Amino acid sequence: MALARFGRQVKRQHGVCVKMTAVAILGLCFIFVWSMFSSPSTSVTVQRESFDDIAEPVASGTMVSKSKGNELEKHDSNDHKKKVESDLKKKDEKKVNGSLPSPAHEHKSGKKNEKHVSNRKKDKDKPKVSGEVSKENQKQEESQGEEAEKETGEDEEVVVDGKEEGLDGEGEEKVEMEGDADVGESVDQQTEEVVENENEGKKRKIKGPVFDPKAHYSWKLCSTRSKHNYIPCIDVESGFTRLQSYRHGERTCPKAPPMCLVPLPHGGYDSPVRWPESNLKILYKNVAHPKLAAYMKNHNWLIKSEEYLMFPQNQSEFKGGVIHYLESIEEMVPDIEWGKNIRVVLDVGCSDSSFVASLLDKDVLTLSLGLKDDLVDLAQVSLERGFATIVSPFARRRLPFPSGVFDAIHCGQCTIPWHSHEGKLLLEINRILRPGGYFILSTKHDSIEAEEAMNTLTSSICWNVLAHKTDDVSEVGVKIYQKPDSNDIYTLRRRKNPPLCKEQENPDAAWYVPMKTCLHTIPSAIEQHGTEWPEEWPKRLETYPEWLNNNEKAIDDTKYWKNIVDKSYLTGMGIDWSTIRNVMDMKAIYGGFAAALLQQKIWVMNVVPIHAPDTLPFIFERGLVGIYHDWCEPFGTYPRSYDLLHADHFFSRLKNRCKHPVSIVVEMDRILRPGGWVIVRDKVEILDPFEAILRSLHWEIRMTYSQNKEGIICAQKTTWRP
Repeated sequence: MALARFGRQVKRQHGVCVKMTAVAILGLCFIFVWSMFSSPSTSVTVQRESFDDIAEPVASGTMVSKSKGNELEKHDSNDHKKKVESDLKKKDEKKVNGSLPSPAHEHKSGKKNEKHVSNRKKDKDKPKVSGEVSKENQKQEESQGEEAEKETGEDEEVVVDGKEEGLDGEGEEKVEMEGDADVGESVDQQTEEVVENENEGKKRKIKGPVFDPKAHYSWKLCSTRSKHNYIPCIDVESGFTRLQSYRHGERTCPKAPPMCLVPLPHGGYDSPVRWPESNLKILYKNVAHPKLAAYMKNHNWLIKSEEYLMFPQNQSEFKGGVIHYLESIEEMVPDIEWGKNIRVVLDVGCSDSSFVASLLDKDVLTLSLGLKDDLVDLAQVSLERGFATIVSPFARRRLPFPSGVFDAIHCGQCTIPWHSHEGKLLLEINRILRPGGYFILSTKHDSIEAEEAMNTLTSSICWNVLAHKTDDVSEVGVKIYQKPDSNDIYTLRRRKNPPLCKEQENPDAAWYVPMKTCLHTIPSAIEQHGTEWPEEWPKRLETYPEWLNNNEKAIDDTKYWKNIVDKSYLTGMGIDWSTIRNVMDMKAIYGGFAAALLQQKIWVMNVVPIHAPDTLPFIFERGLVGIYHDWCEPFGTYPRSYDLLHADHFFSRLKNRCKHPVSIVVEMDRILRPGGWVIVRDKVEILDPFEAILRSLHWEIRMTYSQNKEGIICAQKTTWRP
């Protein structure tokens, strides 16, 4: 009756207003009904604005991470999840490029999905994964984090400004730098499907799994010139001519990451000699190389005895022995106290690892830098002995370290032309050297012109010459410089060449950033790292400086990993830790994992991904070593470098960056020694297909465990090769 009466009112002449009111009411009803029954799939990917609702790490003896993200998921209703799944099924016929839809991981957020999507890059053409992996109808998305500009250094802001943001419940969460649109999103998904929204006419992205659970893998050996010593971004095959060096002057990665397996040495491969015996001898066939054999003929500190390569104690490149060499340095500058105020040292050139071995006896952690033209493969010898070593070009781009972190830098028997190219190389050394730190340079038969040029350059950057002496025994001229610890001396320069860097120039930006011909000022603000010299070792390991934001999180991270390592890793994994010496933490935060393993007489390479908060300065501040890296590219080291790889929620934090995440597993296989171990903690939906990939590589799965959608895999690499 009410409707009939309403209709008669509309037919009257004065019913125009009533008509418009009716249309408005019907429109509102339609919107309400649509909002109730429309697909929630248009907002399956949302953005977290903060991590304030995530608790601090709590020490636990369990082996398995109980992610706070899972607790957040419990707030989502089951009805909502069913609606998402049903809608995805309805839109299956609209999938693009043959990618299969997969329910996305949800987190609650105060920011709408529309804003989140607008901050993402548009899809480009999605290439197939090249190489020896065959997948059924799967194509990978274009990486959200485009590869860094190789020459222009436009990615300078990729490495963030030393601000540590929120950790999740177990010290496993990292957030992007300020201004990044993808802070804290659910990032355990990699491939995406584009789906059109009928209501708005816009395209939405539905994320797929990091690893395709339906994929099948077949492998073959890499066919490269360097064969069993293949370093993908340094050994470059393309465009090779007789006039070119096989190893490039700059890091140059292939467009598609290698999907092949590096073969074992021709003479076979055996488990490395255990530490500390490896300090004195290693298996020759594990590092055999034609140029190494030629090098040994002219250097008596390397002796081949049967199947071993021997390193006689106190034998060195330096006449009189390396111990005498170190003692002479301490006599020249008494303030240099090895193992106390000098803890972290960079050895440029990696020619004589006896220098590193002798410093290790003094409780000094030395990181050796094997240069790109080290065709003798002495960096590989250093790694086989059990010393921290990386391989990196040193020409036009910055080294992958933050500024002001090395207590001392050494270049023994140095032939590097520091004064050439406007002194760029020495200015890079100045960047990474701690204020007040020492540069130790030893040379033989320097030309007068080169020495004068070096003196002019070091004077222009205000380095103080502490000592200069030619030792009668070693016949080596040693000069020790000290970097200034304040900016006062810079204002006294008559010639402002090199000039001071601009204020907006980030001294910590290092990934694919060109070297600068300018001087960075010495940090002076309390929130900057490098304003004060760290505490003496080992006190600095447990010292948390004022410039570190949220000291409590770093303290909790240390306690958490000590508990996990003591109660789980050392006793519950079945790993013989006496065989472990070289360890890598693929996603380090505060170095808590490395600190927990110090008593095991091992060293840990702490890798801080370039898209994560820049906690690397603090890791160095603790007396540990680390490096920046983009895991979408191969790592700068020889095959078979590490005994154990640790990845805590590494794959679920890829941030949708890498085009071919399977290539990261291939890279893990390359840098891990046969018989080596991996410990991977992550979400079960990631670990299940990850385990399948390991089985396709014939790895032995030693332990799996899961709880509350989180899990852990402990696996051991075998010597299998196709």
